[in-house]
Amino acid sequence: MRLAYFGTPFDAVPPLRALVAAGHDVALVVTQPDRRRSGRGGGLAPSAVKAAALELGLPVVTPAKAREIVDELTALDVELGVVVAFGQLLPPALLAASRHGFVNMHFSLLPRWRGAAPVERSMLAGDAETGVAIMAMEEGLDTGGIFAEVRVAIDDLSAGELRNALVAAGTDLLVRELESIPGREPRPQAGEPTYAHKLTVEEFRIDAARPAVELARVVRAANPKPGAWCTIDGQRIKVLRAHVAGDAPVDQEVAEPGLIDRAGVLACTPGRLALDEVQPEGKRAMAASEWLAGRRGAAVRIDAWAPVASSDS
Repeated sequence: MRLAYFGTPFDAVPPLRALVAAGHDVALVVTQPDRRRSGRGGGLAPSAVKAAALELGLPVVTPAKAREIVDELTALDVELGVVVAFGQLLPPALLAASRHGFVNMHFSLLPRWRGAAPVERSMLAGDAETGVAIMAMEEGLDTGGIFAEVRVAIDDLSAGELRNALVAAGTDLLVRELESIPGREPRPQAGEPTYAHKLTVEEFRIDAARPAVELARVVRAANPKPGAWCTIDGQRIKVLRAHVAGDAPVDQEVAEPGLIDRAGVLACTPGRLALDEVQPEGKRAMAASEWLAGRRGAAVRIDAWAPVASSDS
């Protein structure tokens, strides 16, 4: 099938490679413009999809706005557009530039978690499962009908691990279903929609006034980025891995919420959160026990959890 492929981050690379390996004719790859590298050295870096497309010998364009390529896409006479984490809304004129429209590989079981951050939002909400939907694209935000979906258990996975599982399951589903999509009618979404709003760094702050079970989800949803965090003596500490400490008796010395004992267990409200791996500001990631040994103290108190200035992740 003659396709146009829209995608940007690393998550969108496996589906692109799989479509090419399955023999589809990818007539055009559309991705976000090159971004300036962080840190010293500067320069511009291509998106992961652009790098993969060039390696595969595919034509690539990087419009600042997707509407800029309507005429180019129309001239290519593609049968279907495929979108995986592209990062821009597609205008109606572009959606109409493909003979059979566009499909999107979306990382949730729609209509639950429409929008920008469905993986992390499903974890923060305590959902038992999520999945991938192959949906028809229309002008609304993730409102199109569903061609196929696959369910994936969340369990105790980190966001990075869950995303990898969703990419693998979604790629298999996309390749399996794609040939049959032209001419099919998708089923309408059913149920109350929820929206996966963009994440902020502030909402991943460790707040000991919250239950330990919630904070464990916060830590997993923030891994690998932006990382759950707290401050101790004004220094930011990232909490990379943690788990609920169970029902063991609480040491009276550290029973007060906000205190971390020498074993790395944080008293919460209610429950206890065992810190497994942390990263002090300006240092490498390490076991919580190693970090605490370096402090030579009996118990550590996290700073008050008053709101601080937030920024988008």
